[in-house]
Amino acid sequence: MQCSWKAVILLALASIAIQYTAIRTFTSKSFQLCPVPIQQNCSLSGQEAESLFERGCDEYTYFSFNTSRKTHILVLATTRSGSSFVGQLLNQHSDIFYLFEPLYHVQTALIPRLSHSRNAADRRVMLGASRDLLRSLYGCDLHFLENYIKPPPTNHTTDKLFRRGASRALCSQPVCDAFSPGETNVEEGDCVKKCASLNMTLAAESCRDKRHVAIKIVRVPEIGDLRALVEDPRLNLKVIQLVRDPRGILASRIETFRDTYRLWRIWRATGRKPYNLDLTQLTVVCEDFLSSVSTGLSHPYWLKGKYMLVRYEDLARNPLQKTKDIYDYLGLSMDKNVVDWIQANTRGSNELLTKHKYGTVRDSAANAESWRLKLSFDMVDYTQSVCQKILHRLGYKSVKSAEELKNMSISLVADKVFVPFL
Repeated sequence: MQCSWKAVILLALASIAIQYTAIRTFTSKSFQLCPVPIQQNCSLSGQEAESLFERGCDEYTYFSFNTSRKTHILVLATTRSGSSFVGQLLNQHSDIFYLFEPLYHVQTALIPRLSHSRNAADRRVMLGASRDLLRSLYGCDLHFLENYIKPPPTNHTTDKLFRRGASRALCSQPVCDAFSPGETNVEEGDCVKKCASLNMTLAAESCRDKRHVAIKIVRVPEIGDLRALVEDPRLNLKVIQLVRDPRGILASRIETFRDTYRLWRIWRATGRKPYNLDLTQLTVVCEDFLSSVSTGLSHPYWLKGKYMLVRYEDLARNPLQKTKDIYDYLGLSMDKNVVDWIQANTRGSNELLTKHKYGTVRDSAANAESWRLKLSFDMVDYTQSVCQKILHRLGYKSVKSAEELKNMSISLVADKVFVPFL
C-alpha cells in the first residue's frame, strides 16, 4: 500500500529531527528538538502521521523533562587532583547514587592506550560518546554503559566495571547482599571480593531508588564540552569543577604513574631535563584548566546556578566547612554519614597515604602542599613559567628560590573565595 504524500513529508521531517539531535550531540551547543521514533508502517494515513509528529514530545517518556527533579551532580576534574576524595564526599550521602569514572570504559573502547588524545577527530568522538553516556546514566539507564565494557556483560552481569567498589550503592543491597545494612564503611577491595559480579539491572534499580545521582569524571577537558548536558531540560545538572595547584598534580602523577612519568623522575634525580621529555603531560593540564576556569568564571548565562569552582587546597585545609559549602550549593543537607567519613578520612598519616596511592585516608592539610618536598626547584620553576596564567587566576603563589620552596611555614595558596552562581 502506498504512502500519501503528506505522510511521507511528515515522516521525513521526523527523520530530520532525529538526525539533527544526533549531530547536536557531537557539539558543545544544546539541542532543543524532541526526537520522534519513525513509524515503519507505510500504510499510516497523513492525518495519523501528523498526529504522531505533534504528540511525540508529550508521549515518549525518554524525552520528558526532569519531572522528578533529581539533582544530577557532575564532578569535573583531572587525574591526581583530589577527585576521588571529592567523589567520596558525595558517595557517603545516603540519598546519592554515585559512579566513579564511568567514562573510563568509553576511552578504553574508543581510544585504547591513550589517556588524553589531542587529535581533533578522537576528541569529537570521545566527547560525543561521553555526553551520550552521561545523559543515559543520569537517567539510571546503566544498560547503555554495557556497550563500552570489555568483554561485554553476559545477561547484564559483569565483573569488569571500573572501580565498582568505590560506589556504596554498588556494594550494598539490593545490588550486593554480602554486607549488612548497618555496614556503611565497606572497603573497596572487600566489596570487589565479596560482592562477586555486578548485576546491571539491580544497579539501575538502586539508581532509581536514590533521590540524586553523582558522577565523577576526569576525561572531559573543560566545562564548555558539557554545555549540551548543562542546558538539557531533562537534567537538573550541577557541576563542581575541582582544581589543584599544577605543581601538586605533577608531583602526584610522578609518584603514581611511574612508567608514564619516568623522564620526569630522571629530571628530579639528576637535575637535568631530558631532551625528549613529554612537556604536554604538564602543559595540557594548565591549558585545559585555564580554558575551563575562564569559561566558568565569566558567568555565562547557561551556567547560572550550575557551576561551582573548588580548589583542592581549600578543601584539604578545612574539609568540613568546604564540604558544607558544596552541599549548600547543591541544595542538599549533609547527613551524618558524610560528617563521620570526613572525620575518619582527613586525619590519616602520610605513611598510610604512601602505601595506598589511590586511597582517600590522609592528613589532608599536610598533603595539600607536600609536593614542595617532592619536586626540585628547577622543576617547580619550569612549571611556574609554563602555567603562570592559571596559577595567577587560581590564586597560587610562585616561589623564587629553593629555600622558599622547602619552607613549609609559608603557604603558597592565597586566600581566594570562589562563590557559586546564585
